[in-house]
Amino acid sequence: MPDDSNDDTTLPFSREVGQRLRAVRRQRRLSLDDVERQSDGRWSASAIGAYERGFRNLSLPRLRELAEFYDVPMATLLGEIDLRDDDRAGSVKIVLDLTNLEGIAEAAPLVRYARSIVLERGDWNGRVLSIRRDDVRALCSMLQVDEAGLLTQLEAWKVLSDATTVIDLTDKAPAAV
Repeated sequence: MPDDSNDDTTLPFSREVGQRLRAVRRQRRLSLDDVERQSDGRWSASAIGAYERGFRNLSLPRLRELAEFYDVPMATLLGEIDLRDDDRAGSVKIVLDLTNLEGIAEAAPLVRYARSIVLERGDWNGRVLSIRRDDVRALCSMLQVDEAGLLTQLEAWKVLSDATTVIDLTDKAPAAV
C-alpha cells in the first residue's frame, strides 16, 4: 500500500492547514505548551507543532476537534475563510450606534458584547463603538451569519453609524453604508 503522506498533492494542503492552525493559535495568544495544558494533554505540543508545519496529516475528525478547541469554524482551518487575506481583513469598518442598539431586544447578546468591549478598551463615550476585525468575527458567530449577513442585520436594525464603511473588494472603492 503506498504511503500518501509524501504525495505532492497532500503536502501543500497539509502545510496550508498547518499555517491556518498556527495563525488561529497565535491569534488566541497560545503557545504550543498552552494548547497541551489547556487541552489536558489531548494534543501534545509536539503533535500540534507537526500539524502546523505540515509534517503530519490531520484526519477530518481530528481537525474538527481542533476547530472546536480553538472555537473557530472548520471552514477557517480548511481555507474557505482565509485569516491571512489582508484585503479581506481591511474590508469592513463597522461603527455601531450603541444608543440605537440598546433599544433592540433581539440584539441583547450584541449589546452585552459591546459593553464588554467598552469596559476592556476604557472607551467611555457610550454613543458609538468601532468594531475591530476580531469583534466582527465574534458578532458573526453570535448571529450565526457571515459578514454580509451581519451587515444586513445591522442595517435592518438601523444601528450602523455614518462612520461605517465597506470596501467593495472588486474595485477597492470605499462605500458608506
